[in-house]
Formats: sequence, structure tokens, C-alpha cells
Amino acid sequence: MNREPFFRRKTSISYKTEEKTVLRGYNLSDIAEKGYSFSDALFVLFQDRIPTENEAKMLNYEMGVFIEHSMSPSAVSATGVAMGRPNLPATVAASVSTFGGVHGPGAAHGYMLNKYLERAHNEGKSVDEIGKILVDEYTDVGQPVMGMGQPQHTDSDPRAYPIHLKQEELGVGGVYLQLQRAVEKYFHARRKQEGRSYVGVNVVGSGNTALCDIGFAPNAAWCIGSVCRGFSCAAHALFNMKKGRAWGASRQEPMVQVLDLSMIKYIGPADRKVPKQEERQEYATKQKEEGEYKKWVI
Repeated sequence: MNREPFFRRKTSISYKTEEKTVLRGYNLSDIAEKGYSFSDALFVLFQDRIPTENEAKMLNYEMGVFIEHSMSPSAVSATGVAMGRPNLPATVAASVSTFGGVHGPGAAHGYMLNKYLERAHNEGKSVDEIGKILVDEYTDVGQPVMGMGQPQHTDSDPRAYPIHLKQEELGVGGVYLQLQRAVEKYFHARRKQEGRSYVGVNVVGSGNTALCDIGFAPNAAWCIGSVCRGFSCAAHALFNMKKGRAWGASRQEPMVQVLDLSMIKYIGPADRKVPKQEERQEYATKQKEEGEYKKWVI
């Protein structure tokens, strides 16, 4: 029997045989046996290289502070899905699916920095100058500056600034940290000038900056954030499965549950009778002419 494939799929990531699994040319078992860590393997996976000691320390630090954030969109999603008692992977998938333009927008922040760094190069501007341009261009049109502001940490994200300091301590700060610092400087100055409240850097603004400076592309940084939070959200889901009640609506619990009917405040139309079929055409036409329905169209 001819077992030659019709086409061959090419990959530069890995291959395996009966004897070994090879990641970017390195035997994965050898990586583990020789004392390299999970984060070291991440470097090999995404960057095709073994990190320096300080690069590995920076990645470990960033992943450590990012792994848990209590109740956030990802944790809420994991808990909510767990209430339906699916298999555990479904809860993790739901949680990491929340990483978008607002919750953990690592890729958006990274591409923003890349765009303006490229402009600085093409236009012959300094990193400091392009930082001010970035802030002004985003603020002038009412767009949020990626990496600034956190709805739960209204004064400042306690995880964020220490990441900047760790970058500097480890000597892995680069052009991304320079630009992020400039963005923060001009962002704060403009808000103060306009009489607006202080808004600090968030963990994406600092953590993603660190990841970019140690060589990770924006999408890779986004993936790393999702992986970190995935572990945490799995724990939230498991806690609900072990300690919580299915559906999260039991009246037997000592505290109001997520889906308890007392949590819902209905603000829709008042109770009304369903018209008979012979009344339908006149009833529906009148509703349409009144236009009240437009308030409820979603």
C-alpha cells in the first residue's frame, strides 16, 4: 500500500518521532533535563532561541504578576461557564476568549508602539517626540491610549510600575520602554493641563512593553497573557465546581448567587396581553407607527 502523502505540511516549530519530540531543533526532553524552565521553552517556541538569564527572569516576573487578577472578565466567564458543569477545557476556552480590545489588549498595545516607532524612524523623530505625537493624536480624536487606565485600580495598577522598574533592574529595557515612558509622561501632562483626573499605566502597558523589549511580537505577547490567565481561570472554575452550586442560583446559599432572580432588575415594557391572531395586523401596524419599538431594538 502506498502511504506517501498527497502533500506535505511544512512547519518550522517542531516534529516528533517514536523516540523524541523536537522543538525548534532542540530535544524537548533535553531542555527539561538540563534545567531549563517552562518560560525558557516559551522563548524557544516563539523566538527560536534560548533566552539570556535576565530575559528569562523578566518573563518569569511578568507572567507571575499577570497570572491572577481576581474578578475580571476572564474569571467571571470561567466561573459562569463552570456553573453549567461542562468539561473543564470549556471554561478555560471561555475565559481566554475574553482577551480582546479592552481586557488584556496586548496585541493592540504592541502594534500601537510598533506603528509609532516606525514613524519615528521614517520621519527622523526621537522616541520622546513620537511619544507626544502618539498621545496627542489619540486624545484629539477621543481614542483611548492603549496601556493606560484600569477600571478596578482607579488610582494606579499596583502591578504595572514595578514591571518598569524590574526591566531597568535586569537591564532589559529598550526602545519600547523608552516609548512607553514618553507616552506616560505626555499622557499625564495633557490630562493635568485639561483638568482631568490622574490615570495610571496598566499591566498591559507595562507588561507588554517588557515582552516586546525581550523580543516577543505583539501577538505572541497576547498569547502569553492568555496562557497565564488561563491557569488562573481554570482555578476559578474548579473552585466553583467544588465549592459552588451548579447554576449559581440556589436559594439555599448564605449569600446571593450570580444568577439569583433578586439580581435582575427588569426595565423593559410593562406586562401586556398578547393580541389574538385576528387582531394581529392592526396591532402590529399601530406599534410600528408609534415607533416605540425603536427604543428596544438591539
